[in-house]
Amino acid sequence: MRYDLVIYGGTSAGISAAVQAKRLGLAPLLIEPSGRLGGLSSGGLGDTDFGKSAAIGGLSMEFYRRVGIRYGEDQPAWMFEPKVALDVFREWIDEYGVEVWLNERLDEAGGVRKDANRIASIVLESGKTVAGRMFMDASYEGDLMKASGVSYATGREGNAVYGETHNGIQTGVARFNQLPGGIDPYIVKGDRLSGLLPGVNPEAGGADGDGDRRVQAYCYRMCLTDKPDNRIMIDRPSDYDEREYELMFRAIEQGQRRFFKLRMLPGRKTDSNNDNGFSTDYIGRNYDYPEADYKKRAIIAREHENYQKGLVWTLQNHPRVPKEIRDYYKEWGLPLDEFEENGYWTPQLYIRESRRMIGETVMNENHIFLRSPVHDSVGMGSYNMDSHHVQRHVGQDGFVVNEGDVQIGLPSPYPISYRSIVPKESECANLFVPVCLSSSHIAYGSIRMEPVFMVLGQSAATAAAMAIEADIGVQQVNYEELRERLLSDGQKL
Repeated sequence: MRYDLVIYGGTSAGISAAVQAKRLGLAPLLIEPSGRLGGLSSGGLGDTDFGKSAAIGGLSMEFYRRVGIRYGEDQPAWMFEPKVALDVFREWIDEYGVEVWLNERLDEAGGVRKDANRIASIVLESGKTVAGRMFMDASYEGDLMKASGVSYATGREGNAVYGETHNGIQTGVARFNQLPGGIDPYIVKGDRLSGLLPGVNPEAGGADGDGDRRVQAYCYRMCLTDKPDNRIMIDRPSDYDEREYELMFRAIEQGQRRFFKLRMLPGRKTDSNNDNGFSTDYIGRNYDYPEADYKKRAIIAREHENYQKGLVWTLQNHPRVPKEIRDYYKEWGLPLDEFEENGYWTPQLYIRESRRMIGETVMNENHIFLRSPVHDSVGMGSYNMDSHHVQRHVGQDGFVVNEGDVQIGLPSPYPISYRSIVPKESECANLFVPVCLSSSHIAYGSIRMEPVFMVLGQSAATAAAMAIEADIGVQQVNYEELRERLLSDGQKL
């Protein structure tokens, strides 16, 4: 069967795109490489980063309203349990009759077959071949985008590339989530010959504003509970390595007392994200992830999981952790009613950034601050520019510091260009990329929020329907007509 729209990635963006496609009378297929729908929105990110709610419309706002209804509220719910988000996504899928294939991955060798500048079909690891008129990469990694021959970037651009000020290496503004001062960087304190602690670089690798290939840190959004009747404690990982926590012990010696927040969701559960100088981010251990094959990515993800489970176990049990800290964390374990299929631990690694397409318009800091106008808006962003730390290194004073955390507030919401979610026409004329969209590293730090991904997924599906109707490439869609359709669907532009 040939589908109208083949969507690779059952993230929130992919689901909203599939629902919109069905609303518009298309025949979509939603392909999810894992066994779970919803990406981060059902994977532990229950404390939604939404910026200004007035900038969110369409199916994205409908999702949060439906979540609110599950909690007996008549308004959007921005904090929710993972299982509730999953139920709402499944409700959507069932309501609109979306065809979904789970546990199907793009074949790593020859996964895309093109006819000139159009994708004709994709090949999955299972051997299935899927033909389509339009395609969408709604994954966090951008594998379909890459396999389609579309240009992309990874890492951090230098400020000079797009005339920015907050891109590239950033030591001067790395004040947030910083380590306490005075932490010796060497395995044996004061002994350079003993070598540096794990994950610590000898220097920053360049001047502020210089580009590099490093990637901002990943973690898992931990869903924890202290309810004894719904809790399983986290055991010490089998490959636990105490050396990974030496920096934490030294941070404790220098005064750090909290290592992740117990931010409460409904159901007496948490969305525990990175918070503070030493926390859940496994800084510097994900650089290979964007370009890695499936096997290597699984290893990296497992290393992140072991690190965080080891962090929790250490905070609860290790004798070098003061009793007041052990007591603060000791009652928290994994909820028995979440992620049962994965040992109660979320299967979704928080891939804050992977590949980023290079389209005709590259969203950058100048668009975010409204210095460069966008005339073809398909959605709005409003969250502050937010990059997590990218590395640890020895600072000028000889102590360990974190580098890369940038948190810059925005004066107002900003529009996101249609030309940032489609490739250059010469590269591919029937592909949309609403997640790994065309953006600089630092602009992506604002755009990369789940509500925005849902908005862009819906807008992309609307444009796909228009391209099919007119039998044209995605770059030739009439924007004024697209704008009218988006507004009629409640999108905020």
